[in-house]
Amino acid sequence: MYTISPAFLTFVGVVFCILFRNFVNCQPIKPYIACFDESFLDCIFKYAPILRDPYVPTLWGYSGHLQTVFHSIVGRVKCPWPSGERIYMTLDDNSTLTYDLYQPLNEPNDDVTVAICPGIGNSSETVYIRTFVHLAQSMGYRCAVLNHIGALPSVEVTSSRIFSYGHTGDYQAMVKHLEQTHPSTYIVAVGFSLGGNIVTKYMGEQEGTMPRNVIGGISICQGYNAVEGTQFLLNWENFRRLYLYVMTENMKQIIRKHKHVLLSEDVKKKHGINESDISYALTLPALDEVYTRKIHNFPSVNDLYQWSSSLNYLQYIKKPMVFINSKDDPLIPESLLEPIKKHASKHPNTLYVEVAHGGHLGFYEGGHIFPNPITWLDRATIAIIGGIVLSNKNRLMHKVEID
Repeated sequence: MYTISPAFLTFVGVVFCILFRNFVNCQPIKPYIACFDESFLDCIFKYAPILRDPYVPTLWGYSGHLQTVFHSIVGRVKCPWPSGERIYMTLDDNSTLTYDLYQPLNEPNDDVTVAICPGIGNSSETVYIRTFVHLAQSMGYRCAVLNHIGALPSVEVTSSRIFSYGHTGDYQAMVKHLEQTHPSTYIVAVGFSLGGNIVTKYMGEQEGTMPRNVIGGISICQGYNAVEGTQFLLNWENFRRLYLYVMTENMKQIIRKHKHVLLSEDVKKKHGINESDISYALTLPALDEVYTRKIHNFPSVNDLYQWSSSLNYLQYIKKPMVFINSKDDPLIPESLLEPIKKHASKHPNTLYVEVAHGGHLGFYEGGHIFPNPITWLDRATIAIIGGIVLSNKNRLMHKVEID
């Protein structure tokens, strides 16, 4: 007599629940828009009418889980490999920072550089970044992609740290270098997930000191509040604890790869780090307790998360910002999106776009099984960049008329 294991029944139940929710909720919906500034919104809509129309996912794309898993495993289908130049920089703390620079494939109407900050552990070699870069190049934009320190297997770590959720110094160094090498370009900052937090924090943290040719930013699929966000990720609800485990193991893998530098005897002694504690850490908060906060000299994980959270820097942002989130992102509960909705509805030059479906960095469209190579998110982000450039032109013209 055959018996069915509880694990198999659990797996079947999970798949059934996902598919049930998928087909019950399969209704295309227009993105929710929050924007206090009608003139800014008009500029965005002129280049991004895509935001006025319902987003129609691939057949299975009504599930945020399937979108997220497909993104993490496949990324993009038929992904190009753009050709660029790798720039090497040595920072004050002896870190080796690299970014890849890609020139436009078509004659641009304006000299615009898209300064891209990828998600956790990602780089210019990550599939979704490569697809986005190629699309941006074809639209006449130059692209610069920050390679998070420790993320590239081919680049050695030369200091006692790698990237972190709230450290904007690496991104700032890239932008400053772009300003020096391309002084006449307009720079639009674009960040994905962790990169969205870094870009947003940078735009508020550096307000008043950032290069004048930074004209705006776009944040995609970030959670804004690391303190509350990590508490949600510790719960099994919506399988968040599973996603947290995967992210934690990816971070530990990066640390292990560069342990000869990151966990040298001198580093462990200086910061009071126990290597075995890192191996036993099963969540990001646990890893941040035994490693990250110590490397960055924070008395507690809560202090680290408060410093890291872009939510605490929104009030200082003066330049145009667009925030994009999906309502069914399994990593980010809806409650974390309420503060950014309120912020966008009360502050000029700010737009919040919430898409009903899309998961975490998915937003696939077209096809029944295999989606189009270019996602809704790719198309929308490129269009929004055009709207930010137009808004900047209008602002400069208005200033000339006043003068």
